[in-house]
Amino acid sequence: MKTHLTELLARAAKTIAPDVENLNIVLERPKSAEHGDFATNLAMVLAKPLKQNPRVLATQIIDALPSSDYIAKTEIAGAGFINFFLNAQSKQAVIKDIFKAGSQYGRNNSGNHQKVQVEFVSANPTGPLHVGHGRGAAVGDCLARLLDANGWDVTREFYYNDAGAQIDNLTISVLARCKGISTEHESFPENGYRGEYINDIAAAFLAKHTVVADDIEVTASGDINDLESIRAFSVAYLRHEQDLDLKAFQIQFDVFSLESALYATGKVEQTVQALISSGHTYEANDALWLKTTSFGDDKDRVMRKTDGGYTYFVPDVAYHTDKWNRGFVRVINEQGADHHSTITRVRAGLQALNIGIPKDWPDYVLHQMVTVMRGGEEVKLSKRAGSYVTLRDLIEEVGCDATRYFLAARRADSQLVFDIDLARSQSNDNPVYYIQYAHARICSVLGQWNDDAAKLAHADLSLLHNAHETTLMQRLSDYPEVVANAATELAPHVIANYLKELASDLHSYYNEYKFLIDDDALKLARLSLISATQQVLKNGLDLLGVSAPEKM
Repeated sequence: MKTHLTELLARAAKTIAPDVENLNIVLERPKSAEHGDFATNLAMVLAKPLKQNPRVLATQIIDALPSSDYIAKTEIAGAGFINFFLNAQSKQAVIKDIFKAGSQYGRNNSGNHQKVQVEFVSANPTGPLHVGHGRGAAVGDCLARLLDANGWDVTREFYYNDAGAQIDNLTISVLARCKGISTEHESFPENGYRGEYINDIAAAFLAKHTVVADDIEVTASGDINDLESIRAFSVAYLRHEQDLDLKAFQIQFDVFSLESALYATGKVEQTVQALISSGHTYEANDALWLKTTSFGDDKDRVMRKTDGGYTYFVPDVAYHTDKWNRGFVRVINEQGADHHSTITRVRAGLQALNIGIPKDWPDYVLHQMVTVMRGGEEVKLSKRAGSYVTLRDLIEEVGCDATRYFLAARRADSQLVFDIDLARSQSNDNPVYYIQYAHARICSVLGQWNDDAAKLAHADLSLLHNAHETTLMQRLSDYPEVVANAATELAPHVIANYLKELASDLHSYYNEYKFLIDDDALKLARLSLISATQQVLKNGLDLLGVSAPEKM
């Protein structure tokens, strides 16, 4: 309907202002139903270039509107807003649209099957996934689902930082435990990892176990003098454990990339040589520097340190060059807020290569920290991890659905308090329970009816006209735009908020009216409305990776 009205306004504007180009027509839902179903400020937008009174222009626009079967009336309000009041037929049409589209309702092809990569989680293989990784997993997977729903060809990718100092610390931590050194002993590595999982890795290494992670299989040598074997086995062991965490969280990746592979294949060195050849580097203080200030950074950055090793952003530039070469029109990195400082450096490195990469490529979605609460107190420790709450802890406490919903339901750039007690409660205060219960309620009614569902497609929808029904139909018609906006804004929480509102509309309707009544025509009309609502609830929950139970 919004598209239809936009087209009508565009044609009217062309009639009264043929010379005005690149016109942005905005249609919004008025806050009050008294002001109609849609409103536009088009008259005020045209007032300046045409040098006319906006209320006079509003009248001209209305007069120039092509005829429509869906508009009941128009009104001019305030300084020149045009309010559209739709007829009942136009509002009821959404039910047939939903029946026709089914699980595809709300999806579009705005991405035009262009290649987009979403990189998320990308945890160092140094321990179990923590709750921050969980937030990245929930948001990243929802972003991938949203982009897919908007017609993009999506690749989900996990990048393992399996090189560098943290892996060195992991290796010596496992070595210490293999030697029987307690984590409390003064000789245990100062920067070592102290969680119980280190004991498990050490025991498995000494027992010469074999572990499989994605595309690799590693068998431990059991030799505590073989540091390379300890390193390779420890990384594979933790990659395998993280794979299990992701499986429990119902997250699947298409591609796993390794930082170590960038070095092994020479891509890091190739990138460094390309940057040197570009003329954007210089030597100073026995180090190699990149002129990142030429690309908006506040100071130049070291690429190669005095010891000959590369700083962490150099392999990141090589990795993103590889992404570009793989043909991704768009790349979105979902990462923790601590990655903010890397954005300018990575983009600067990519621009310095001068290979056609857009200035603002890649996109970033950065999530803030998560505070876990139970009984009004913060939960900080996990016995297994030793120093943080793991993603598996949350899943075991409240289930996958509640964990995914709570971690994705707030803006990624806002602080998140995860209340375990609320997530476990079966009450209207728990939003995921409230939404799922709306879906289950509808399933229960349709199950009691137990008749041919095909009848619903032929219901007399003109019987749906009370305030609850009108509100519910309007909410259903908003869903495609909500999906499009959530993808544009890279904001999965928009879907979560919409579903809460839709569930609220459904519960209000359910509490006010009966559905299995003697009036057969009215019964079918109401059942058709809640059946359409069930479909949209299911579609929306799927975008969040949350199940839509039929019984609760």
